[in-house]
Amino acid sequence: MSIAEAARRTGVSAHTLRYYERAGLVVTPVYRTAGGTRRYHQLDLDWITVCTRLRATGMPIKTIRRYAQLVSAGRGNEQERLALMEAHRADVSAKLAELQENLKIIDHKIDVYRGRLAAGDADQLWAPNAQCAPSE
Repeated sequence: MSIAEAARRTGVSAHTLRYYERAGLVVTPVYRTAGGTRRYHQLDLDWITVCTRLRATGMPIKTIRRYAQLVSAGRGNEQERLALMEAHRADVSAKLAELQENLKIIDHKIDVYRGRLAAGDADQLWAPNAQCAPSE
């Protein structure tokens, strides 16, 4: 399929597809016609989806490149691939835990606003005023 179709199916731009190729993030070379036009196969799209998910979860390009190199090398490095994925999972899990804590605070603020609005005393919520202004 064409780069435009590959972009449509993966949800990334043609520019990003070209970048992934230049950056060494693809596992197998993208097929090119005699005229140099890129032609993508389903396996290419599957791999691009993996890359975009890894990137979306904060994996650095350098680490995705290393992972792609390991996969491209074939058998014998599965332990290193596993270690790479386990380390990334730990990072993502820590970020999720932090987001959960942040969400608790947001939920608390929502509950406070709803409660105060329902009780009709929303004007009692904290707001900056002259008493709080820093002195010069």
